[in-house]
Parts: sequence; C-alpha cells; structure tokens
Amino acid sequence: MKVILVCKSVSHGNTARIAQAMSQVLGGRVVDPADIDPAELADCDLVGFGSGIFNMSFHPDLRRFIAALPTRQHRKAFVFRTSGLPETPFRRYVTTLTRSLEHKGFEVIDSFGCRGFDTVMPLRLVGGIHKSHPDAADIAAARAFAENLRVQITTPPF
Repeated sequence: MKVILVCKSVSHGNTARIAQAMSQVLGGRVVDPADIDPAELADCDLVGFGSGIFNMSFHPDLRRFIAALPTRQHRKAFVFRTSGLPETPFRRYVTTLTRSLEHKGFEVIDSFGCRGFDTVMPLRLVGGIHKSHPDAADIAAARAFAENLRVQITTPPF
C-alpha cells in the first residue's frame, strides 16, 4: 500500500508529530506541500492532508496545494489537524477542506483531530494553551486512527 501524508506543520511541530505517528502505522512518508510534485499522488492508495489550524482554517500552503491539484484524482484520502481550540459551528474548516478534496475527485474516508500547543494572539499573552499536547494519549489516538484506516484500505469489500 502506497501512502503519502501531505503535512504543513509550523510553529510548534504539533501536526508533524501526529503525521509521523500515523505514517509509522501506515508505512507512508510525510511531505511538506512545497516538497512534493502533485503527480506523485497518482499511484497512491491513500493520501492524508493535514496542518495546524490557523485563523479557523487549514494552513494556506496546504489549501493552495489542494487547489492546484488536477481533478479526477480517484483515490482515497483523509484529513488530519491539530488545534488549540475546537472547531466552531460557524466555521467548519474540516468540511470545507473535505469538499475541496472531493471536488478534486478524492474519496475522503475519515478525519482526525487533536489538541495542540497554541500560542496565537491573544493566547500568547498567557503563555499559550494546551502546552503538553499532543501528548502520549493524542499520539496513541493518532496511531489507532491510522490502524483503522489501514484495515479499511486493505480489507476487501464483501
């Protein structure tokens, strides 16, 4: 099974730690959107797309990478993220990214998210929030999520 995780991780490396945990289970590699030719996704069985959440959205570099992909991808994908705060009902960034991927032809089969150390203003004034995240439980949850994906992809339908 060929797997690539396209991950934009800045600030504290929260999302990179989650992506690495998933890639160990899936046997894939983690790449920054700037470091991959979109053509490399053509022969993947599964592609993950993830970043930290910035201003209630996925990182702009990840969104631009997806926007530049050709349509008719016809492959399975998943979305992952780390965030200091939960997704709000008025700004559904996971749904927005999922729709962008589906527009490109991906079948988004699941998504994963966990807390991450966040020092965006005004949180920086108090030293940030979720300083210990992602923690061991978050990494274990990411591994379990990836194992579930691996089983979904490798188990033949009835």
